[in-house]
Order: sequence, then C-alpha cells, then structure tokens
Amino acid sequence: MSLTGTDQAHESRHNNNEPNMKFKQVFSKSVLLLLFTVSMPIAARQRPSAPVISRIEPASWFAGMQDPTLQLMVYGKDIKFSDVSTDYPNARIDSLVRLDSPNYLLVYLNLKDAKPGEVTLSFTNKNGKTTRQKLQLKARAMAGADRKGFDNSDVLYMLMPDRFADGNPKNDIVKGMQDQLCNRNEPSLRHGGDLEGIRQHLDYFTDLGVTALWFTPVLENDRPADGGKYSTYHGYATTDYYRVDPRFGTNEEYKALVDACHRKGLKVVMDMIFNHCGDYHPWNKDVPSKDWFNHPGYGLQTSYKLTPVLDPYASKVDMAETVDGWFVSSMPDLNQRNPHVIKYLIQNSEWWIETVGIDGIRMDTYPYADRKAMAAWMKALDAEYPNFNAVGETWVTEPAYTAAWQKDSKLSDINSYLKTVMDFAFFDRLSQAKHEETDDWWKGLNRIYNSLCYDYLYTNPSFVMAFIENHDTDRFLGNGKDSTALKQAYALLLTMNRIPQLYYGTEILMNGTKEVTDGNVRKDFPGGFPGDKVSKFTSEGRTAAENAMYDWIRRLLHWRQNNEVITRGSQTQFIPWHGVYVLARQHKGRTVLTVLNGRKADNQLEVGRYAEVIGTHATATDITTGKSVDLTRNIPLGHRQTMILSF
Repeated sequence: MSLTGTDQAHESRHNNNEPNMKFKQVFSKSVLLLLFTVSMPIAARQRPSAPVISRIEPASWFAGMQDPTLQLMVYGKDIKFSDVSTDYPNARIDSLVRLDSPNYLLVYLNLKDAKPGEVTLSFTNKNGKTTRQKLQLKARAMAGADRKGFDNSDVLYMLMPDRFADGNPKNDIVKGMQDQLCNRNEPSLRHGGDLEGIRQHLDYFTDLGVTALWFTPVLENDRPADGGKYSTYHGYATTDYYRVDPRFGTNEEYKALVDACHRKGLKVVMDMIFNHCGDYHPWNKDVPSKDWFNHPGYGLQTSYKLTPVLDPYASKVDMAETVDGWFVSSMPDLNQRNPHVIKYLIQNSEWWIETVGIDGIRMDTYPYADRKAMAAWMKALDAEYPNFNAVGETWVTEPAYTAAWQKDSKLSDINSYLKTVMDFAFFDRLSQAKHEETDDWWKGLNRIYNSLCYDYLYTNPSFVMAFIENHDTDRFLGNGKDSTALKQAYALLLTMNRIPQLYYGTEILMNGTKEVTDGNVRKDFPGGFPGDKVSKFTSEGRTAAENAMYDWIRRLLHWRQNNEVITRGSQTQFIPWHGVYVLARQHKGRTVLTVLNGRKADNQLEVGRYAEVIGTHATATDITTGKSVDLTRNIPLGHRQTMILSF
C-alpha cells in the first residue's frame, strides 16, 4: 500500500521521536510520584480526625452527692455529633443532649455508688475516631450536713475585692485579657484590688469584730472597658463560672483565702448571679440553643420593677419585662426555665461549696430570674446542705413583698426555699428617718417601729438580713462625716432580730453618693494600695474622729459575739414616746435595751414606762461607754444620743 507524502511525513516524525516519548513517560511518572509525596500532609489533614474538646464544665466532681446526676457541658467544634461512653465502675451515661449549636454536647452521668477516682470518658465521632478525657471524681471534704452557713450570730462585712486592697500588683493587668486598663483615678475602671490584698488584712477583720466576709463576685469578667471608661470591676458580668478572675487571683488562691479565713474564725459568703451572664461569655458568642437566653441579642430591656412577680393582677407585658428582660445590654438574660441551664447553675454553686468551702451564697437580682427555677435551686441546695444558708437580693421596700420570698412563707403560692431575704424595708425607712425629727406619729424613728411591727409576715425574722447601706446605695454618711445618726443605725442593726450586714469602710467614716457615679460609693480603702500616703488599717493612720468611730463599733461588735440575748432573745419594741425609741431583747433573765433619742435636743428616758422589761433591776451597763446607769430614775439623754443598756 502506497503512502501519500503527508502520511510519510507523519510516519517519519513518529519514528524519529521514539526516544523522546520514552523520556516523557518516565518524566510523567516521576512528577506524579513527586506530587503524591508533596500532597501527603494535606491529605493526612483531610482524613477524619478525632473529636477536639476545648473544655468540659465542671472539670471535676465529687463522689457521694445526694443527687447522683452530673451534667457535663462539653465544648468543642462539632462535638455535638459525638457519642460518649465510660467503663468506670458504677458510672453510666444516662443521656446525651445535642443542642442547637454543633459546638456543645451535654452529657448526663449517673454516679450513684461511684467511688473517688479518675473517670475516663470516650468521645467517638461519626467517623469512628475517639478522644478520651479525664474527669476527676474527688472525695468530699465533709458531709453536706456538716457545712454550717451564716446566721444571726454572725455579722457580715461586705467588700469589693477590686477596691479593698492590692496585695499583688503583678496581676493588676493580665496579658491576653480584654481589659488592659487599671487606673485608680477613674472611678469606674479597675483599681487593682485582689484576693491577696484581702488575705493580708484578715487581722483587721478579727480586730474589728466581724465574723463573716461577703465579697462581690470574684469570677472572671473578661470584657473590654466601654469607651475606656467603664469596666466590670464589680464582677457582675460573668464570662466563666468556674474560674476566678485572674486579676483577683487563681482558684487555688481563692481556696487558700477561704481556708485562712476559717483559721481566723471568719466565714466567707460568695456572691453569685444566676439571672444573667456577661456578653463576652462563650454562650453569647455561640449560643448553645435558641432558648438558652431570654430575647437573645438584647431583644428586651428589664423595667427594674419587681412587683409584677408577686402581683396577683400583673399583666403579661409587665411580667415579661421584669423576668425576661436584660438587666443591661452587657448582661444577657439567662433562661432558667430551660432545665439544662438551671442544672448547670445548681451544679456550679455546689461545685464552689465543695471545692473552696464557702459558708454561704448571696444571690444577686433574685426576683429577676424565673421564680420556680430559683426555688428548684434552693430546694436542691437545701437537700444537699441542710445547714447551709443563702440570701437573695429582693429589692422592694415593703415587708410583705420581702416576706413572701422567704422559705415556707404562707404569703406565696410557690415555696422559694430561700432561707434568708434582704430587708430593704429597714434600709428604706432608716434612710428617711436619719434626716427627720422623731414625732409622735409617723416620722423619724416611728418609721423603724412601723416596719418591724410587720415581722409577723416573716416565717423567721431571725433569718432576715438587715443593712444600712451597700455597694448599690449611697453611703449612710452621704457626703458628710457626722457619726451621730450612724451610731443610732449601728446600734439598731446590731441588736435587733436580724442578720446584720456592714459595708466596708464606714467604720472609718468613708462616705460618698451615687449622684455622679457608683464609683463614688466604692472608693478604695485607704492604705490598701501601693503608694497610699496613709493606712486606715491602723490606729496610727486614722484621724481622731475615725478612731473614735472605729473603737465604738469595735466595742459593740465584740460584745455581740456569742451573745445569746441578741441571737436567741425575745424582742419587744415600744412605740416612740416623746421622741425616744426603745427596743428590748431578753433571754434567760438577761436584758438589753437599745435606747435612741430621735430628737436634736436634750431628752430623757422615762424609765417607768419600760417597767415590764426593766423589772426590779436598779443598774445597767451602757455598752457604748462602759459606764454604769441608774435605772431607778429617769435617764437624761443628749441630742440624738444612743445607749445600749445591758443588765
């Protein structure tokens, strides 16, 4: 077969390039091999990997709890799709809850009869890959019933860690945290106080005579200062429920502080917030489920009006604004009606009791949270720790409202199980009375009488916490320094049938009002910070007036300790008579009379009117001065004078 010229040319090229074709084949194979080798790390990364867990809350738990159920909140990318198993003796997985976000998984463990040890949990994803995590199951330091909370034999001293003392300047600013500001010249920025500062001044508290310390929240508040001016130094915008804020110290330092307090005979009350968290909490950035918060994205602002919660005629809109609205834009409102949310919060409080050994809880913004859920919290706490105590902030100034929140109250259709409530009625009436003359009807000290006469509303008045000021109010002294009315307030607070709470610094005449900023009622304790020119922790650093006030309250506080007339005695009050108010406490033949002249003029105690409590006693000792007082004749009283007569 003959070939055309074109075919011949093609055949010639094919035959002439045969060696080149072999080279190309070898080269192609080499390139493919090289490409495969280079691509291997990428391919390995694309292979199914084991579950990645960023954290588990709680990271440890305790054997032998009354409630054997433990909720573990597991954080990690796509962890929702994992299965979980364990072979630890007497530990079983009851259920897994897969939330809306793929980055959370709730594991419910049953630990009935499980012994202390290291529980291994295996997390297996849908690709069959497994990650193992350890859970420390610890022995309890003591039985729950052995934990004794605060009561009316105590005097609580409230302080703000950021404003009390800076014992470790190295943690004033912590690298990596959102807020890098610490400036004592700015009333609403962090000032650097910490747990170590408190520890260094424990002798101050014991010398003063208080028996329990209440710190405002110590948990992490990792958010930037708004406008470089307003920070969460106060601690009420939690971003980690299981971590002490590093600018205050560590979890270990917190426990060491509590232990040191116990060695000094001081109890510690922990401030908690279940109504809301901080807007920089991981939950607000990656919301676990659509019903984790009320009105996500700041969809509703609270009205700050608490009356709808108990109002039998409350409208739905008013109730929703109170309970479901955000406290402020930086504090997302938690939905305690979600059973997983309230379980998390209940466990968190138990974890701090067991881990650190706190002696009580003060619950912030109590009626703002869901009423039934908070009752479940208190019921669970009471079952686990029957002798523990918690106090709820119930800021309405009517005794009937406050009393309805106390455990077993007949005024409420829902039992709160809350043992202690805060007496805002007493605070409110006293705030008015201190500016008034006591008349024969309503003003001045009549306001106190007309408040205490409603104590029949309370299930147990001995478990009502009274105060004359706190971090949310003007200081009792306002912008002045007159201790006359202050002594009357303290005399009442420390002798009437209540659990008394003091606010730091008033014993040295610290003052201030909120008219410009809250920071003006939360000033630094002088001498607690590097560079302070004087220290009010010592008598040498105090003025004569400050020492006089300190010594006066110190004498009264030490006298009150272990005084059963005050803690167990019956109470009798007399309607103010000619401007004089008298409150009597009696126990086993002993009597204490608190006598207050409510007028800015000389007056007298007409002893005959008080024969039912004086009886045949002829003399008494005035605790405020140590002097003997004749009870057989009318007792002269100076302008606004205070006497505490013991016989």
